[in-house]
Amino acid sequence: MTDSVQRPMNGAEYLESLRDGREVYAYGELVEDVTTHPAFELPTRTIARMYDSLHDPASGMVTVPTDTGNGGYTHPFFKMPTSVEELRQSRDAIAHWARMSYGWMGRTPDYKASFLGVLKAEPDFYSPYQDNAARWYRESQEKVLYWNHALVNPPIDRHLSIEEGGDVVVHVEKETDSGLVLSGAKVVATGSAMTHMTFLAHSGAPLKDKRFAIVAAVPMNAPGLKLISRVSYAATAHQTSSPFDHPLSSRFDENDPILVLDKVFVPWENVFMYGDLDKTFATMDGFGERAAFHGAIRLATKLDFIVGLLMKSLDLTGTKEFRGVQARLGEAVAWRSMIWSLVEAMVSGGRVGKGGAVNPNLDAVNAYRWFGDKAYSAIRDIVMKDLGSALIYLPSSSKDFASPKIRPYLDKYVRGSGGHDAEDRVKTLKLLWDAVGTEFAGRHDLYERNYMGNHELIRLFVYGSTMGAGTGSQLIELAEQAMSEYDLDGWTLPEYQDKEQA
Repeated sequence: MTDSVQRPMNGAEYLESLRDGREVYAYGELVEDVTTHPAFELPTRTIARMYDSLHDPASGMVTVPTDTGNGGYTHPFFKMPTSVEELRQSRDAIAHWARMSYGWMGRTPDYKASFLGVLKAEPDFYSPYQDNAARWYRESQEKVLYWNHALVNPPIDRHLSIEEGGDVVVHVEKETDSGLVLSGAKVVATGSAMTHMTFLAHSGAPLKDKRFAIVAAVPMNAPGLKLISRVSYAATAHQTSSPFDHPLSSRFDENDPILVLDKVFVPWENVFMYGDLDKTFATMDGFGERAAFHGAIRLATKLDFIVGLLMKSLDLTGTKEFRGVQARLGEAVAWRSMIWSLVEAMVSGGRVGKGGAVNPNLDAVNAYRWFGDKAYSAIRDIVMKDLGSALIYLPSSSKDFASPKIRPYLDKYVRGSGGHDAEDRVKTLKLLWDAVGTEFAGRHDLYERNYMGNHELIRLFVYGSTMGAGTGSQLIELAEQAMSEYDLDGWTLPEYQDKEQA
Protein backbone atom coordinates (compact mmCIF):
# COMPACT_ATOMS: atom_id res chain seq x y z
CA MET A 1 0.00 0.00 0.00
CA THR A 2 2.44 2.65 -1.16
CA ASP A 3 1.33 3.85 -4.59
CA SER A 4 -0.33 7.27 -4.87
CA VAL A 5 -3.85 7.20 -6.31
CA GLN A 6 -6.26 9.95 -7.33
CA ARG A 7 -9.47 8.45 -5.96
CA PRO A 8 -10.57 6.31 -3.03
CA MET A 9 -11.33 2.66 -3.61
CA ASN A 10 -14.88 1.73 -4.55
CA GLY A 11 -17.04 -0.99 -3.02
CA ALA A 12 -15.88 -3.80 -5.29
CA GLU A 13 -12.24 -2.87 -4.76
CA TYR A 14 -12.78 -2.75 -1.01
CA LEU A 15 -14.26 -6.26 -0.97
CA GLU A 16 -11.43 -7.57 -3.12
CA SER A 17 -8.86 -5.97 -0.80
CA LEU A 18 -10.10 -8.17 2.05
CA ARG A 19 -9.20 -11.36 0.18
CA ASP A 20 -5.59 -11.12 1.29
CA GLY A 21 -4.92 -14.28 3.29
CA ARG A 22 -5.75 -12.82 6.70
CA GLU A 23 -6.24 -15.27 9.58
CA VAL A 24 -9.72 -14.86 11.04
CA TYR A 25 -11.22 -17.64 13.15
CA ALA A 26 -14.89 -18.15 13.96
CA TYR A 27 -16.53 -21.17 15.59
CA GLY A 28 -13.25 -23.10 15.57
CA GLU A 29 -12.60 -22.72 11.87
CA LEU A 30 -10.44 -20.50 9.69
CA VAL A 31 -12.57 -18.06 7.71
CA GLU A 32 -11.30 -18.41 4.17
CA ASP A 33 -13.05 -15.30 2.84
CA VAL A 34 -14.60 -12.72 5.16
CA THR A 35 -16.64 -11.27 2.28
CA THR A 36 -18.65 -14.51 1.92
CA HIS A 37 -18.69 -15.91 5.47
CA PRO A 38 -22.07 -15.45 7.24
CA ALA A 39 -20.40 -13.66 10.16
CA PHE A 40 -19.01 -10.90 7.95
CA GLU A 41 -20.66 -10.96 4.52
CA LEU A 42 -23.46 -8.44 5.05
CA PRO A 43 -21.40 -6.13 7.31
CA THR A 44 -18.68 -5.97 4.63
CA ARG A 45 -21.33 -5.21 2.01
CA THR A 46 -22.55 -2.36 4.20
CA ILE A 47 -19.03 -0.92 4.26
CA ALA A 48 -18.77 -1.46 0.50
CA ARG A 49 -21.89 0.69 0.04
CA MET A 50 -20.13 3.47 1.93
CA TYR A 51 -17.14 3.28 -0.37
CA ASP A 52 -19.44 3.34 -3.41
CA SER A 53 -21.08 6.52 -2.13
CA LEU A 54 -17.72 8.29 -2.57
CA HIS A 55 -18.11 7.69 -6.32
CA ASP A 56 -21.80 8.54 -6.73
CA PRO A 57 -22.62 12.26 -6.92
CA ALA A 58 -26.32 11.43 -6.64
CA SER A 59 -25.77 9.88 -3.19
CA GLY A 60 -25.27 13.27 -1.56
CA MET A 61 -21.97 12.18 -0.02
CA VAL A 62 -19.54 15.04 0.67
CA THR A 63 -16.05 14.75 -0.80
CA VAL A 64 -13.20 17.28 -0.91
CA PRO A 65 -9.89 17.68 -2.79
CA THR A 66 -6.91 16.04 -1.13
CA ASP A 67 -4.06 18.13 0.25
CA THR A 68 -1.39 15.59 -0.69
CA GLY A 69 -0.63 16.97 -4.15
CA ASN A 70 -2.04 13.96 -6.00
CA GLY A 71 -4.90 15.92 -7.59
CA GLY A 72 -7.50 13.55 -6.19
CA TYR A 73 -10.40 13.71 -3.77
CA THR A 74 -11.20 12.12 -0.41
CA HIS A 75 -13.57 11.82 2.54
CA PRO A 76 -13.31 15.18 4.40
CA PHE A 77 -12.48 13.66 7.80
CA PHE A 78 -9.28 12.11 6.42
CA LYS A 79 -7.96 15.60 5.65
CA MET A 80 -6.70 17.98 8.33
CA PRO A 81 -9.32 20.76 8.65
CA THR A 82 -8.02 24.32 8.65
CA SER A 83 -11.37 26.12 9.04
CA VAL A 84 -14.73 25.70 10.72
CA GLU A 85 -16.26 25.18 7.29
CA GLU A 86 -13.95 22.22 6.62
CA LEU A 87 -14.86 20.79 10.03
CA ARG A 88 -18.52 21.16 9.05
CA GLN A 89 -17.84 19.23 5.83
CA SER A 90 -16.41 16.45 7.96
CA ARG A 91 -19.56 16.48 10.10
CA ASP A 92 -21.79 16.14 7.04
CA ALA A 93 -19.72 13.29 5.58
CA ILE A 94 -19.62 11.42 8.90
CA ALA A 95 -23.39 11.82 9.25
CA HIS A 96 -23.95 10.55 5.71
CA TRP A 97 -22.09 7.32 6.39
CA ALA A 98 -23.67 6.98 9.83
CA ARG A 99 -27.13 7.09 8.25
CA MET A 100 -26.16 4.19 5.99
CA SER A 101 -26.08 1.98 9.09
CA TYR A 102 -28.60 4.09 11.03
CA GLY A 103 -25.84 4.71 13.58
CA TRP A 104 -25.31 1.03 14.43
CA MET A 105 -21.76 0.73 13.06
CA GLY A 106 -19.34 2.71 15.19
CA ARG A 107 -16.03 1.68 13.63
CA THR A 108 -16.65 2.62 10.00
CA PRO A 109 -13.63 3.65 7.87
CA ASP A 110 -13.96 7.31 8.85
CA TYR A 111 -13.73 6.58 12.59
CA LYS A 112 -9.96 6.12 12.66
CA ALA A 113 -9.61 9.25 10.55
CA SER A 114 -9.97 10.96 13.93
CA PHE A 115 -6.31 9.96 14.27
CA LEU A 116 -5.20 9.78 10.65
CA GLY A 117 -6.65 13.18 9.74
CA VAL A 118 -4.33 15.10 12.06
CA LEU A 119 -1.05 13.24 11.55
CA LYS A 120 -0.03 16.29 9.53
CA ALA A 121 -0.72 18.76 12.35
CA GLU A 122 2.08 17.84 14.73
CA PRO A 123 4.78 15.90 12.84
CA ASP A 124 7.47 16.40 15.48
CA PHE A 125 5.25 14.58 17.97
CA TYR A 126 6.29 11.33 16.24
CA SER A 127 10.02 12.07 16.05
CA PRO A 128 12.09 10.19 14.97
CA TYR A 129 9.27 8.51 13.03
CA GLN A 130 7.68 11.66 11.61
CA ASP A 131 8.23 10.52 8.01
CA ASN A 132 6.09 7.45 8.76
CA ALA A 133 3.28 9.66 10.06
CA ALA A 134 3.44 11.82 6.92
CA ARG A 135 3.37 8.78 4.65
CA TRP A 136 0.36 7.20 6.38
CA TYR A 137 -1.45 10.54 6.39
CA ARG A 138 -1.03 10.76 2.63
CA GLU A 139 -1.83 7.15 1.79
CA SER A 140 -4.82 6.84 4.12
CA GLN A 141 -6.31 10.07 2.78
CA GLU A 142 -5.86 9.20 -0.87
CA LYS A 143 -7.23 5.65 -0.63
CA VAL A 144 -9.56 6.19 2.36
CA LEU A 145 -7.95 3.19 4.02
CA TYR A 146 -9.98 1.35 6.62
CA TRP A 147 -8.15 1.14 9.96
CA ASN A 148 -9.23 -0.44 13.22
CA HIS A 149 -7.51 0.04 16.54
CA ALA A 150 -6.36 -2.40 19.22
CA LEU A 151 -5.64 -0.65 22.51
CA VAL A 152 -6.94 -2.66 25.46
CA ASN A 153 -4.82 -5.31 27.15
CA PRO A 154 -6.41 -8.67 28.05
CA PRO A 155 -8.19 -8.29 31.43
CA ILE A 156 -5.88 -10.76 33.15
CA ASP A 157 -3.99 -10.15 36.41
CA ARG A 158 -4.96 -6.49 36.49
CA HIS A 159 -3.52 -6.23 39.97
CA LEU A 160 -0.09 -6.65 38.39
CA SER A 161 1.83 -4.01 36.49
CA ILE A 162 2.09 -4.32 32.72
CA GLU A 163 5.66 -5.49 33.06
CA GLU A 164 4.70 -8.19 35.60
CA GLY A 165 1.92 -9.49 33.35
CA GLY A 166 3.94 -9.02 30.22
CA ASP A 167 3.41 -12.48 28.77
CA VAL A 168 -0.08 -11.51 27.55
CA VAL A 169 0.51 -7.81 26.81
CA VAL A 170 1.75 -6.77 23.37
CA HIS A 171 5.49 -6.26 23.59
CA VAL A 172 8.61 -6.19 21.49
CA GLU A 173 10.29 -9.58 21.46
CA LYS A 174 13.21 -8.54 19.30
CA GLU A 175 14.70 -5.50 17.60
CA THR A 176 16.34 -5.94 14.20
CA ASP A 177 17.93 -3.61 11.68
CA SER A 178 14.76 -3.75 9.60
CA GLY A 179 12.09 -3.64 12.31
CA LEU A 180 10.49 -5.08 15.42
CA VAL A 181 9.03 -8.48 16.26
CA LEU A 182 5.86 -8.26 18.39
CA SER A 183 3.92 -10.78 20.45
CA GLY A 184 0.93 -10.50 22.80
CA ALA A 185 -2.78 -9.80 22.55
CA LYS A 186 -5.33 -7.00 22.50
CA VAL A 187 -9.05 -7.34 23.15
CA VAL A 188 -12.18 -5.80 21.61
CA ALA A 189 -10.58 -5.04 18.25
CA THR A 190 -13.96 -3.95 16.92
CA GLY A 191 -14.49 -4.34 13.18
CA SER A 192 -10.93 -5.52 12.63
CA ALA A 193 -11.81 -8.51 10.45
CA MET A 194 -13.17 -6.07 7.85
CA THR A 195 -10.32 -3.54 7.89
CA HIS A 196 -7.01 -3.01 6.10
CA MET A 197 -4.77 -1.97 8.98
CA THR A 198 -4.58 -2.27 12.76
CA PHE A 199 -3.53 0.77 14.74
CA LEU A 200 -1.70 -0.93 17.58
CA ALA A 201 -0.98 1.10 20.70
CA HIS A 202 -0.75 1.11 24.47
CA SER A 203 -3.55 2.98 26.19
CA GLY A 204 -1.59 5.28 28.45
CA ALA A 205 -0.90 3.21 31.56
CA PRO A 206 2.43 4.17 33.19
CA LEU A 207 5.27 2.18 31.63
CA LYS A 208 8.74 1.32 32.91
CA ASP A 209 9.95 -0.94 30.11
CA LYS A 210 10.35 0.31 26.55
CA ARG A 211 9.35 -3.10 25.16
CA PHE A 212 5.72 -2.20 25.88
CA ALA A 213 5.91 1.38 24.57
CA ILE A 214 5.01 0.63 20.97
CA VAL A 215 2.57 2.38 18.61
CA ALA A 216 2.54 0.96 15.09
CA ALA A 217 0.59 0.14 11.95
CA VAL A 218 0.09 -3.56 11.21
CA PRO A 219 -1.56 -4.90 8.02
CA MET A 220 -4.38 -7.34 8.71
CA ASN A 221 -2.65 -10.06 6.67
CA ALA A 222 0.68 -9.76 8.48
CA PRO A 223 2.07 -13.26 9.15
CA GLY A 224 1.39 -14.21 12.77
CA LEU A 225 -1.57 -11.82 13.23
CA LYS A 226 -4.71 -13.76 14.18
CA LEU A 227 -8.26 -12.68 14.97
CA ILE A 228 -10.53 -14.84 17.15
CA SER A 229 -14.14 -13.76 16.73
CA ARG A 230 -16.79 -13.56 19.41
CA VAL A 231 -20.28 -14.97 18.81
CA SER A 232 -21.52 -13.52 15.54
CA TYR A 233 -25.01 -12.03 15.63
CA ALA A 234 -24.91 -11.80 11.84
CA ALA A 235 -24.14 -15.51 11.48
CA THR A 236 -26.87 -16.43 13.97
CA ALA A 237 -29.39 -14.34 12.07
CA HIS A 238 -28.29 -15.91 8.79
CA GLN A 239 -28.72 -19.42 10.17
CA THR A 240 -31.91 -19.04 12.19
CA SER A 241 -34.02 -16.24 10.80
CA SER A 242 -34.55 -13.69 8.05
CA PRO A 243 -33.90 -9.96 7.52
CA PHE A 244 -37.54 -9.39 8.52
CA ASP A 245 -36.83 -10.89 11.97
CA HIS A 246 -33.34 -9.43 12.62
CA PRO A 247 -32.85 -6.46 10.27
CA LEU A 248 -30.08 -4.81 12.32
CA SER A 249 -28.02 -7.68 13.75
CA SER A 250 -27.95 -9.45 10.37
CA ARG A 251 -26.07 -6.66 8.58
CA PHE A 252 -24.55 -4.22 11.09
CA ASP A 253 -22.65 -6.57 13.42
CA GLU A 254 -19.06 -5.34 13.45
CA ASN A 255 -17.82 -8.21 15.64
CA ASP A 256 -15.24 -7.60 18.36
CA PRO A 257 -12.43 -10.12 17.89
CA ILE A 258 -9.50 -10.87 20.13
CA LEU A 259 -6.34 -9.80 18.29
CA VAL A 260 -3.30 -12.03 18.76
CA LEU A 261 0.24 -11.25 17.63
CA ASP A 262 2.47 -14.29 17.42
CA LYS A 263 5.93 -13.03 16.45
CA VAL A 264 4.58 -10.45 14.01
CA PHE A 265 7.24 -8.49 12.17
CA VAL A 266 6.70 -4.71 11.92
CA PRO A 267 9.13 -2.82 9.67
CA TRP A 268 10.50 0.47 10.99
CA GLU A 269 8.53 2.41 8.37
CA ASN A 270 5.30 1.29 10.08
CA VAL A 271 6.30 2.50 13.55
CA PHE A 272 4.78 5.69 14.98
CA MET A 273 6.35 5.58 18.46
CA TYR A 274 8.71 3.27 20.26
CA GLY A 275 10.51 3.38 23.57
CA ASP A 276 9.17 6.72 24.82
CA LEU A 277 7.77 5.92 28.27
CA ASP A 278 6.22 9.35 28.79
CA LYS A 279 4.33 9.74 25.52
CA THR A 280 1.19 8.12 24.10
CA PHE A 281 -0.79 8.78 20.94
CA ALA A 282 -3.75 9.91 23.09
CA THR A 283 -1.87 13.08 24.02
CA MET A 284 -1.62 14.16 20.37
CA ASP A 285 -3.33 17.51 19.97
CA GLY A 286 -6.87 17.13 18.62
CA PHE A 287 -7.15 13.35 18.54
CA GLY A 288 -9.44 12.99 21.56
CA GLU A 289 -11.74 15.77 20.40
CA ARG A 290 -12.00 14.31 16.90
CA ALA A 291 -12.76 10.80 18.18
CA ALA A 292 -15.56 12.19 20.34
CA PHE A 293 -16.79 14.29 17.40
CA HIS A 294 -17.22 11.19 15.25
CA GLY A 295 -18.84 9.30 18.14
CA ALA A 296 -21.32 12.09 18.86
CA ILE A 297 -22.46 12.31 15.23
CA ARG A 298 -22.93 8.56 15.03
CA LEU A 299 -24.81 8.44 18.34
CA ALA A 300 -27.06 11.32 17.34
CA THR A 301 -27.92 9.46 14.14
CA LYS A 302 -28.63 6.31 16.12
CA LEU A 303 -30.92 8.21 18.50
CA ASP A 304 -32.75 9.75 15.53
CA PHE A 305 -33.45 6.23 14.32
CA ILE A 306 -34.60 4.87 17.69
CA VAL A 307 -36.80 7.88 18.50
CA GLY A 308 -38.43 7.77 15.06
CA LEU A 309 -39.06 4.05 15.44
CA LEU A 310 -40.46 4.63 18.93
CA MET A 311 -42.90 7.23 17.56
CA LYS A 312 -44.11 4.80 14.91
CA SER A 313 -44.40 1.98 17.45
CA LEU A 314 -46.49 4.04 19.87
CA ASP A 315 -48.87 4.82 17.02
CA LEU A 316 -49.16 1.12 16.17
CA THR A 317 -49.90 0.18 19.79
CA GLY A 318 -52.51 2.90 20.25
CA THR A 319 -50.81 4.71 23.13
CA LYS A 320 -49.43 7.81 21.44
CA GLU A 321 -52.16 10.06 22.88
CA PHE A 322 -51.53 9.08 26.51
CA ARG A 323 -50.20 12.00 28.54
CA GLY A 324 -47.42 10.06 30.29
CA VAL A 325 -46.32 8.47 27.04
CA GLN A 326 -46.08 11.86 25.37
CA ALA A 327 -44.10 13.21 28.32
CA ARG A 328 -41.53 10.43 28.08
CA LEU A 329 -41.42 10.77 24.29
CA GLY A 330 -40.63 14.44 24.83
CA GLU A 331 -37.72 13.40 27.04
CA ALA A 332 -36.43 11.09 24.30
CA VAL A 333 -36.63 13.89 21.75
CA ALA A 334 -34.78 16.21 24.14
CA TRP A 335 -31.95 13.72 24.56
CA ARG A 336 -31.40 13.36 20.79
CA SER A 337 -31.66 17.12 20.34
CA MET A 338 -29.05 17.70 23.02
CA ILE A 339 -26.53 15.41 21.31
CA TRP A 340 -27.09 17.12 17.95
CA SER A 341 -26.72 20.51 19.67
CA LEU A 342 -23.41 19.40 21.13
CA VAL A 343 -22.28 18.35 17.65
CA GLU A 344 -23.13 21.81 16.35
CA ALA A 345 -21.25 23.40 19.25
CA MET A 346 -18.23 21.21 18.49
CA VAL A 347 -18.21 22.61 14.95
CA SER A 348 -19.11 26.27 15.43
CA GLY A 349 -16.84 26.58 18.47
CA GLY A 350 -13.92 24.78 16.85
CA ARG A 351 -10.49 25.88 18.02
CA VAL A 352 -7.22 26.25 16.15
CA GLY A 353 -4.67 23.75 17.42
CA LYS A 354 -1.22 22.56 16.43
CA GLY A 355 -0.26 23.06 12.79
CA GLY A 356 -3.31 25.22 12.13
CA ALA A 357 -5.72 22.29 12.49
CA VAL A 358 -9.23 23.27 13.59
CA ASN A 359 -10.38 20.84 16.26
CA PRO A 360 -13.86 20.35 17.76
CA ASN A 361 -14.75 22.52 20.75
CA LEU A 362 -13.46 20.88 23.93
CA ASP A 363 -16.31 21.96 26.24
CA ALA A 364 -18.89 20.42 23.89
CA VAL A 365 -16.73 17.30 23.56
CA ASN A 366 -16.56 16.91 27.34
CA ALA A 367 -20.33 17.32 27.66
CA TYR A 368 -20.84 14.57 25.09
CA ARG A 369 -18.31 12.32 26.82
CA TRP A 370 -20.45 12.38 29.94
CA PHE A 371 -23.98 12.58 28.54
CA GLY A 372 -23.58 10.23 25.56
CA ASP A 373 -24.17 6.95 27.35
CA LYS A 374 -26.80 8.60 29.57
CA ALA A 375 -28.83 9.55 26.49
CA TYR A 376 -28.72 6.07 25.00
CA SER A 377 -29.63 4.34 28.25
CA ALA A 378 -32.43 6.80 28.98
CA ILE A 379 -34.07 6.35 25.59
CA ARG A 380 -33.71 2.56 25.74
CA ASP A 381 -35.39 2.63 29.15
CA ILE A 382 -38.29 4.71 27.77
CA VAL A 383 -38.79 2.21 24.96
CA MET A 384 -38.97 -0.66 27.46
CA LYS A 385 -41.39 1.18 29.74
CA ASP A 386 -43.86 2.40 27.17
CA LEU A 387 -43.95 -0.58 24.82
CA GLY A 388 -43.61 -3.37 27.37
CA SER A 389 -45.17 -6.61 26.19
CA ALA A 390 -45.73 -5.22 22.69
CA LEU A 391 -42.06 -6.03 22.05
CA ILE A 392 -42.70 -9.68 22.95
CA TYR A 393 -46.21 -10.10 21.59
CA LEU A 394 -44.86 -11.12 18.18
CA PRO A 395 -44.79 -14.29 16.07
CA SER A 396 -41.56 -16.28 15.97
CA SER A 397 -40.66 -15.75 12.34
CA SER A 398 -41.55 -14.17 9.06
CA LYS A 399 -42.41 -17.73 8.00
CA ASP A 400 -45.53 -17.55 10.15
CA PHE A 401 -47.05 -15.12 7.67
CA ALA A 402 -46.60 -17.72 4.93
CA SER A 403 -48.62 -20.33 6.84
CA PRO A 404 -52.23 -20.48 5.64
CA LYS A 405 -53.22 -22.07 8.96
CA ILE A 406 -52.06 -19.26 11.23
CA ARG A 407 -51.98 -16.21 8.94
CA PRO A 408 -55.69 -15.43 9.55
CA TYR A 409 -55.07 -15.39 13.31
CA LEU A 410 -52.09 -13.08 12.90
CA ASP A 411 -54.11 -10.72 10.73
CA LYS A 412 -56.83 -10.58 13.40
CA TYR A 413 -54.97 -10.70 16.71
CA VAL A 414 -51.58 -9.16 15.95
CA ARG A 415 -52.73 -6.22 13.86
CA GLY A 416 -51.80 -2.69 14.84
CA SER A 417 -54.01 0.13 16.03
CA GLY A 418 -55.47 2.76 13.74
CA GLY A 419 -55.88 0.49 10.75
CA HIS A 420 -52.29 -0.77 10.57
CA ASP A 421 -52.12 -4.39 9.47
CA ALA A 422 -50.32 -7.20 11.26
CA GLU A 423 -47.35 -7.28 8.91
CA ASP A 424 -46.61 -3.58 9.43
CA ARG A 425 -46.93 -3.90 13.21
CA VAL A 426 -44.73 -6.98 13.46
CA LYS A 427 -42.13 -5.57 11.09
CA THR A 428 -41.89 -2.35 13.11
CA LEU A 429 -41.71 -3.98 16.53
CA LYS A 430 -39.23 -6.66 15.46
CA LEU A 431 -36.97 -3.89 14.21
CA LEU A 432 -37.29 -2.08 17.53
CA TRP A 433 -36.68 -5.30 19.47
CA ASP A 434 -33.52 -5.90 17.48
CA ALA A 435 -32.49 -2.39 18.53
CA VAL A 436 -33.20 -2.69 22.26
CA GLY A 437 -33.77 -6.32 23.30
CA THR A 438 -31.67 -8.86 21.41
CA GLU A 439 -28.09 -9.94 22.15
CA PHE A 440 -27.03 -7.50 19.45
CA ALA A 441 -28.86 -4.76 21.38
CA GLY A 442 -27.25 -5.80 24.66
CA ARG A 443 -23.82 -5.51 23.10
CA HIS A 444 -24.70 -1.99 21.94
CA ASP A 445 -25.81 -1.00 25.42
CA LEU A 446 -22.41 -2.10 26.74
CA TYR A 447 -20.69 -0.42 23.78
CA GLU A 448 -22.31 2.97 24.38
CA ARG A 449 -21.63 2.83 28.13
CA ASN A 450 -17.92 2.34 27.49
CA TYR A 451 -17.55 4.16 24.17
CA MET A 452 -15.31 6.93 25.52
CA GLY A 453 -13.76 4.74 28.22
CA ASN A 454 -14.95 3.21 31.48
CA HIS A 455 -17.15 5.23 33.81
CA GLU A 456 -14.23 6.52 35.88
CA LEU A 457 -12.00 7.23 32.90
CA ILE A 458 -14.69 9.39 31.30
CA ARG A 459 -14.80 11.60 34.37
CA LEU A 460 -11.00 11.78 34.44
CA PHE A 461 -10.94 12.75 30.75
CA VAL A 462 -13.31 15.60 31.47
CA TYR A 463 -11.37 16.77 34.51
CA GLY A 464 -7.92 16.39 32.98
CA SER A 465 -8.73 18.09 29.68
CA THR A 466 -10.57 20.92 31.44
CA MET A 467 -7.61 21.65 33.68
CA GLY A 468 -5.13 21.21 30.84
CA ALA A 469 -6.97 23.67 28.62
CA GLY A 470 -6.99 26.32 31.33
CA THR A 471 -10.76 26.27 31.77
CA GLY A 472 -10.41 25.09 35.35
CA SER A 473 -8.30 28.13 36.21
CA GLN A 474 -10.87 30.42 34.61
CA LEU A 475 -13.64 28.88 36.69
CA ILE A 476 -11.62 29.31 39.87
CA GLU A 477 -10.86 32.91 38.91
CA LEU A 478 -14.57 33.62 38.49
CA ALA A 479 -15.27 32.30 41.98
CA GLU A 480 -12.37 34.28 43.41
CA GLN A 481 -13.59 37.42 41.67
CA ALA A 482 -16.88 37.11 43.52
CA MET A 483 -15.01 36.63 46.80
CA SER A 484 -12.92 39.75 46.14
CA GLU A 485 -16.05 41.89 46.17
CA TYR A 486 -16.46 41.66 49.95
CA ASP A 487 -14.41 41.05 53.09
CA LEU A 488 -14.82 41.07 56.86
CA ASP A 489 -15.50 44.80 56.79
CA GLY A 490 -18.22 44.60 54.11
CA TRP A 491 -18.36 45.34 50.37
CA THR A 492 -15.15 46.22 48.54
CA LEU A 493 -16.93 47.41 45.39
CA PRO A 494 -17.52 51.20 45.39
CA GLU A 495 -20.94 50.69 43.83
CA TYR A 496 -22.12 48.84 46.93
CA GLN A 497 -20.37 50.71 49.71
CA ASP A 498 -22.89 53.54 50.05
CA LYS A 499 -25.68 50.97 50.35
CA GLU A 500 -24.29 49.31 53.45
CA GLN A 501 -26.46 49.38 56.54
CA ALA A 502 -25.07 50.93 59.69
